Amino acid sequence: MDRYEPQQIEPKWQRVWEDARAFYVSNPESSGGEEREKFYMLEMLPYPSGNLHMGHVLNYTLGDVVTHYRRRHGFTVLRPMGFDSFGLPAENAAIRGGGHPREITERNIAAIRAQMRRLGWAIDWDREVSAHEPEYYRWTQWWFLKFFEAGLAYRKAAPVNWCPKDQTVLANEQVIDGRCELCGTQVEARNLEQWFFRITAYADALIDDHATIDWPERTKTIQRNWIGRSEGAEVLFRVEELDLDLPVFTTRADTLFGATFMVLAPEHPLVEQLSARTVQEDAVREYVKHTAARSTEERETKEKDGVFTGRYAVNPATGEQIPIWVADYVLMEYGTGAIMAVPAHDERDFEFAQRYGLPVVPVVEPADDSTEESEGAFAAHTENERLVNSGEFSGLPAPEGARAIVEWLGKRGRGRPAVSYRLRDWGFSRQRYWGCPIPIVYCGECGIVPVPEDELPVLLPEVEDYRPKGIPPLASNQEWLHVPCPRCGGEGRREAETMDTFVDSSWYFLRYCDPHNDHAPFDRAIADFWMPVDQYIGGIDHATGHLLYSRFFVKVMNDLDLVGVREPFARLFHQGWVRL
Repeated sequence: MDRYEPQQIEPKWQRVWEDARAFYVSNPESSGGEEREKFYMLEMLPYPSGNLHMGHVLNYTLGDVVTHYRRRHGFTVLRPMGFDSFGLPAENAAIRGGGHPREITERNIAAIRAQMRRLGWAIDWDREVSAHEPEYYRWTQWWFLKFFEAGLAYRKAAPVNWCPKDQTVLANEQVIDGRCELCGTQVEARNLEQWFFRITAYADALIDDHATIDWPERTKTIQRNWIGRSEGAEVLFRVEELDLDLPVFTTRADTLFGATFMVLAPEHPLVEQLSARTVQEDAVREYVKHTAARSTEERETKEKDGVFTGRYAVNPATGEQIPIWVADYVLMEYGTGAIMAVPAHDERDFEFAQRYGLPVVPVVEPADDSTEESEGAFAAHTENERLVNSGEFSGLPAPEGARAIVEWLGKRGRGRPAVSYRLRDWGFSRQRYWGCPIPIVYCGECGIVPVPEDELPVLLPEVEDYRPKGIPPLASNQEWLHVPCPRCGGEGRREAETMDTFVDSSWYFLRYCDPHNDHAPFDRAIADFWMPVDQYIGGIDHATGHLLYSRFFVKVMNDLDLVGVREPFARLFHQGWVRL
C-alpha cells in the first residue's frame, strides 16, 4: 500500500469489529468465562443540540486511547455511550431549528451516533441510553420518589435566579458572573415556589470524601469553595419591641463589641415584620421592590445602599440598641441572611457606615503596636491581633477572645458555636416543556401526593406550544393536567414543571451498568461490579454542577442501601479546550 486510504480502510475494519462485537461486554453473571479485572471508562455524555465538534472529538478520543490500552492489558472494559437529551440545551436547539424538541433531538442523536461510528471509537452501543426516552426517565422519576420519601426532595417558596430570555429558573450553579450559563442573559431575582433537593444535608460528606477520590486538586478546591464550609458562631440579637431574636452567623466573634448596626438581606423573611407599623414601612417596601431585579453580581459590586427598618436590636455584648437596616449587599444565600455590621473591620460595612453616618468602633488592633491608624479608619487585621474596647475581653489575643466570647454568650443563651455553608439546596424544577415530568399530584384534601411507583412513568404529553412563556407549558394540556388524586380519588392536578437536565445526568452512569432492566433502574449486584467509574473524562466547567450533583446522588443512593459505592468517579481527568 503506497498511501493510507481512510475512506476504504476504516469502514472495512469497523465492520469487522462490529461483526465480532469487539467492544461489547457482558455483565458478570452472563459472561460465561473466567472473570477478568474490570475497568469502567466513561466520558461525559453529550447534549444532542447539534453535531459533534472538535471538543467532543478530543474528549472521546482520549477515552478511546484509555479503552484500548486497558483492553491490551487484559481488562474487561466497559465503555458505553448515551445522550443528555432532555433540558434547556436540547429545547433551545429545537427553538432555533423551528421544530419539535423530540424531532430535533432524535435527529441530532442519529447524526451524532453516525459520526461516532465513523470515527471508529470502541463503544458498547448495546448500552446506549437517552434521557428523553420513557424507559430512562421512568427511573429518573423513581429516584425522585425515593428522595421525596427520604425527605430529601421538597417544595418551598424561595428567592431564585430567573432567566428572562429562557423564561425559567436557574440553579445557582447555572449562573456565571450574574448571567445565564446557556444564553448569557442578565439573571433576575424572583421569589417563587420551587422543588429542591436537600443537597445541604450532604455538605460535609461532599467535602470530606474528596480524600477518597483521585481528582485534580483544582476541581476539589472549586467544590470546597462552592460548598463554603465556615466555622464560627451563631449570635442572637434581641428585638425587644417585637419579642423576637435575630440570629446572625459570624466567623469573627472577636469583633462582636464593634457591631454598631445590623443589616438584613431584602429577601429576609423578617424584613416585613420588622418594618411593619413604623414610619419606615413604605420606604422599606419600596426598597425591597426596587432591589428585587438586581443580579447577585450587581449587588456585590455597586455602591452600597440601604434603608433603615425603624427597629433596633440589642447587641448582646454591649447591651446597646443598634439600628437594623436592609441592604442588598447582604445576600440571603450566606449564613442567616442577616449580619452584625462591624465597620471598623469590614470594608463593605465601613463603606455603608460612611454613607449613612453610622458609628465605627475599632475592637481589634495589632498586638505589636506596629501599625498606627487614624480614628475611624477601616482596618482588617488577620494576624497577631488583640482585642480592645471589648470589656473584660480586652487584651486577649483575637482567637482566644473569640472562643471566650462565644463561651460567654453560650452561658447567657445568646450564642453558640456553629458551622455555616455557602451551599444552598439544589432548586431543580423548571418552567419549561422538554424535561422529565415531576411525579407529583396536588390535591385540595391531601396536599402534595407522590404518584405511585406502579404508575410510572408519568409520560411527557404533547402541547400545542412548547415555547417558554414564563409559566409551565405542560399546564396548557388540561386533559393531562387534571387527574384523580392517587390517595383519595378526589380532584387532583399534576405538577406542571419539569426537572432540570442535571437530574437526568446525575445517575446515567449507573443505568449503563444494566440498561435494559424493566424492573429496577439497575441490578444492585451488577452496579456494584462495575462501579465506581474508574476513569471519567469531562470539563472542569462542570465542577459545581454535574460533578457535584452526581456525587450527591450516589451518596444518597448509598445511604438508602441501593448501591455499594459512596463516590461515582474514582479518577477524573479534564480534557481542556480546543482552540481553532
